[in-house]
Amino acid sequence: MKVRVFVMLKTGVLDPQGEAVRHALGALGFDGVQGVRQGKVIELELADGTSGATVTEMCEKLLANTVIESYRIEML
Repeated sequence: MKVRVFVMLKTGVLDPQGEAVRHALGALGFDGVQGVRQGKVIELELADGTSGATVTEMCEKLLANTVIESYRIEML
């Protein structure tokens, strides 16, 4: 079973990497970009029958810093 976990900084948390990407896009001539938020995607290959609750626990304990990040789980 495959699972994707999308991790993003929470709204209101500064995103210096996103700002660096926004500035770089502007330097390349892409002037219409007003904001960029950068995140990460984690793909997991899990044994069949692994519960959504187990994946949530993985996110809460390791995959996301829930103080400043939110996450979304996609079961494939």
